[in-house]
Amino acid sequence: MNNCINCLNKDIEIHDLKEEIVRLKKIISSQKMKEKEGIFGSSTPSSKIPLKENTKIDNPNKNGGKKEGDKGYGRKSATEESADKIEYLYYEKDICPECLEKLAKKGYQERTIIDIENNKPKEIIYKCEKKHCPKCRKIYQTKPKVLNNGLYGNNLIAQCCVMHYYHGIPIGRIESILGDYLTSSSLFSIFHKIANILEKSEEYLIEDYRKALVKHADETSWRTDGNSGFAWIFCSNDTTIFQFKNTRGSSVAKAIFGEEELFGVLVVDRYAGYNKIKCKIQYCYAHLLRMVEDLGKDSDKEEVISFVSQLSYYLSEAMHLKNLEISDEEYYKKAQIIKNNIIMITESRSNDFGIKNVQEIFIENTNRLYHWAYDRNVPADNNRAERELRPTVVARKVSFGSQSEKGARTRSIIMSYLHTASKRIKDKPLEVWFKEILDKIVQNKDINPYNFLNSVNST
Repeated sequence: MNNCINCLNKDIEIHDLKEEIVRLKKIISSQKMKEKEGIFGSSTPSSKIPLKENTKIDNPNKNGGKKEGDKGYGRKSATEESADKIEYLYYEKDICPECLEKLAKKGYQERTIIDIENNKPKEIIYKCEKKHCPKCRKIYQTKPKVLNNGLYGNNLIAQCCVMHYYHGIPIGRIESILGDYLTSSSLFSIFHKIANILEKSEEYLIEDYRKALVKHADETSWRTDGNSGFAWIFCSNDTTIFQFKNTRGSSVAKAIFGEEELFGVLVVDRYAGYNKIKCKIQYCYAHLLRMVEDLGKDSDKEEVISFVSQLSYYLSEAMHLKNLEISDEEYYKKAQIIKNNIIMITESRSNDFGIKNVQEIFIENTNRLYHWAYDRNVPADNNRAERELRPTVVARKVSFGSQSEKGARTRSIIMSYLHTASKRIKDKPLEVWFKEILDKIVQNKDINPYNFLNSVNST
C-alpha cells in the first residue's frame, strides 16, 4: 500500500514539474520575444533595437578626406579637345556704367564647369566674353551661373542634393551614376556649401511649423561618427523639419516648439520628451493598439481576450474614421459613439492586472486621447510623421548614419528645405525648381532661400 501511495505521490510530483516546465518555457519564450522586439514590445520601432556598440574611445573620427602629407592634384581645366561642349557667354552691355564710354572687346576668359545635360554629366568650357573701358580702364566679364566660383554647375548640384537628401540615394551610388566627374569628397564639400546657404531658412520653417493647426513629431535612431543619436522629424501639412542630434532628450523638442503656448494639436506617441510642450497633445492610437494587442498575446483568459477584441476594434475604427467620405455631422456623430465605447471599455471593472494597466493609461490621459472626436482635422494616429520618417530609416540602414557632427547638421538643413519644398511646390519637378533657386542665389547672395518656398500657414 505504501509503495502505491509513493508511486502516486511521484506521479503527482512529476505532473506538477511538467506543468512548471511548460510555464517556465512560456516565460522564456515571452522574454526572448521581448528582447527581439525591443523594450516596448511590438510598439518598438526598429530604431530602438540596438544593432551595434558606439565607436571605441581609442578609435574615433575615422572619417574620409585628405590624408596627411597628400599634396593633391588641384583643379584641372578641360581643353577644347577633351570638353564635351563649348559655350559662349556674351557680355550684353556696350556702355561703361561708370563713365558712359563705349566698351571695347578684350577677348574671352575660359571657365571649365561640370554639369548635367540630358541626365548625363558633361565637361563644359564656357568662353566668357570680356570688355574693357578705354577711359576708366575697368574690365567687365560675363560669368557662368555657378555657386562660389565653383567647378560644378547648379543643375548637377541640384540633382545630387535631391538624389541624396530627398530620394535617399547613397553617395556611392551617385558616384557610380556620375562616373569620373565627381568623388564623394567633392559631394560632401558641395553639400556643406549648400547647407550654409540654406541655413537662413531654418528659423522661418520652425515658425511656420509652430503656426500649424495639426503638428506631428517622431524620432528614430541615427548614428553620428559611430555614436548613437537620434533623427527627429517635426512635420505638418506643408512643412517638414529634420534634426539629427546626439540625444533623445526633451531639449530638442523644446528648441522647436519654444516656450510660448502654441495653437493647434501635436500628434505624438507616448514618449515623455513631449510632455512639457505647451500645446494640446493627441496620442497615436496605432501605438496604443499594438500595446493592447500585446496584452492578448500573453494571456489565454476569456476576460482578456474579450477586452482586447473590443478595445482593438474601436481603436481601429477611430483611426479609419478620417478616411470616410461623410459629412461633418455624420463624422462627429460616429466619433462620439466610438469615443463613448472606448471610455466604457477602459472604465469597466476588472480584476486582471494587465487589463488594469491598460485602463490606467486611458484614464490618466483622457485629455490627450480624444481631440480627433472634436476636430476632424486632427487624426487619431501619427501616420504622417512615421511615413515621412521612413526614408530616413532606410537611409540609416544603407549608410549607417553621418560621419561627423557637421555632416549631421548639413543633413538636417538640406532635408528640411527640400522636403518642405516638395510639399509646397507642385508645378514642376523638385530638381528643376531647386536648380532655378540656385541660379537666383548666384545673382543675389544675400537673399533668404525661404522666400522661394511660397510660404503659407499649415492647416
